[in-house]
Parts: sequence; C-alpha cells; structure tokens
Amino acid sequence: MIVRTWTGVVKPGAAPGYIAFLNDHMVPEIRSAAGNLGITILQGSGDSPDEFLVISRWVDLSSVVAFAGPDPEVAVVPEEAQALLSTWDDRAKHFEVALAEGGQGVT
Repeated sequence: MIVRTWTGVVKPGAAPGYIAFLNDHMVPEIRSAAGNLGITILQGSGDSPDEFLVISRWVDLSSVVAFAGPDPEVAVVPEEAQALLSTWDDRAKHFEVALAEGGQGVT
C-alpha cells in the first residue's frame, strides 16, 4: 500500500471554504479514482489552524500515476483550491506502508 501526503496552508479565514471544497470536490474525485483505498484530511490545531495535511492511501504507485499523471509526485491542486491557499507543496510525498496496526495490513 502507498500513502501519499501533501500539505497546504489556507489564506486567513479561508478554512471553512477550503473544507467545503475538499468535501464537495476533491474527496469524491480521489475516492472514485481506481486503486484509492481512502483519504484522511487533517487540519492543524493550536498555532497552525490554517494548515492542512492530506493523506491518501493507494493500492500501488501505478494507481497514484493514474490519478496524478506520469510524474506521481506532482501535486494535484485545482485552481479553485489555489484561490483559497496561501502556500502549498508543489510535490506530494509517497511512502510504502511497512507496518499497520488496527486496520488494513501491509500488502
């Protein structure tokens, strides 16, 4: 299993709109992609409530390529999301699951 991570920081006051955009557009798009095993979106707390970490899980790297394109590390950040973000990672990071507890195991 491959885990894809990406972070972005929304503009001041834009967090509710960004969450709505993710819920209405990005989550359904990612969930419907072949090979996607799920998505988790974390919002910062304390001093960083405008930071978001997107964690998606994939069957394998070829599933990520089918979603993100030939360079799987290129971040998928639609223009509508860019309008709400002040900064974001241009590139996603990928990790192979070495050990998982309490859920789906290593494949």
